[in-house]
Amino acid sequence: MKRKFPLGAALVLAGALAFAGGFDSKNSDDESSWQRDLLAWRAERATNLQAPEGWLSLIALGWLKEGDNSFGSAEDSRVQIAGKVPAHVGVVRLEKGALRLLAPAGGFPKDLLVDGESAKEQALVADDADKPSKLTMGTVTVIVIHRDDRYALRVKDQQAATRVGFHGLRWYAPNAAYRVHARWIPYNPPKVLDIPTVLGTTTHLPAPGAAEFTVDGQVVRLEPVLEDPKATDLFFILRDATSKSTTYGAGRFLYTELPDHGVNQPGEVWLDFNRLVNPPCAFTAYATCPLPPPQNRLGVAIPAGEQRYHD
Repeated sequence: MKRKFPLGAALVLAGALAFAGGFDSKNSDDESSWQRDLLAWRAERATNLQAPEGWLSLIALGWLKEGDNSFGSAEDSRVQIAGKVPAHVGVVRLEKGALRLLAPAGGFPKDLLVDGESAKEQALVADDADKPSKLTMGTVTVIVIHRDDRYALRVKDQQAATRVGFHGLRWYAPNAAYRVHARWIPYNPPKVLDIPTVLGTTTHLPAPGAAEFTVDGQVVRLEPVLEDPKATDLFFILRDATSKSTTYGAGRFLYTELPDHGVNQPGEVWLDFNRLVNPPCAFTAYATCPLPPPQNRLGVAIPAGEQRYHD
């Protein structure tokens, strides 16, 4: 679920947060333009969530064991897809990291496609490759995901109840006071953070530095990670005090542009907390979200960005 969130000009954190910066008082058009861009970005986020294969379309997630893994609507399927597909759709064989699609006893369903072609016994490619395999049948899509050293089938349905019943997102009102001009402190060499996940596992991602700013008179640091070596944005996984009341309890995500002098040099980075968003796990039980590391769990409230989806 990778996004590029364009950021704008400067600010002061007021009230709960305090920092130096701000819009040019001589040109109020800067703030108006920022707010228009923010509202357009928020509308686009809602559209993307409700896309035919967006996060709201997930209906199943099944972890694969070494060997043969059946999938279909049958109760004895390793990955059960309740009521959406035939009893026996296929078998995924996992052997030492290699994936292969095999036919069930009665053969593949006639309308099962793999990358747009009629299904046949063939190798499958997981989602960490440039061109992952996609299995489709009517409104249902199946892909293989690779998380750390585990593989799973992720199933989406354009007619999923979560997608059809989407009721929009809730946000704090735009507030320029929650756009932070932070100091960037590079780590040379980068640290490797242990990032917990909702699966009870731990993934390891590089943290190229820290963003430092002031909260209630105290210096606070947030450590972002890079999702891959070619990442062009910083990924902050954080939680603040609003998680106890108005925002998703497990935390929220924030993507920012890279620091002004790159990740390897001291500089500045903009943190627009108005663009804090819920992780996919706030919408579906079939996501594999990372959780905030201890150093990114803030005691201060940041009443900005996306609020809870479910009351």
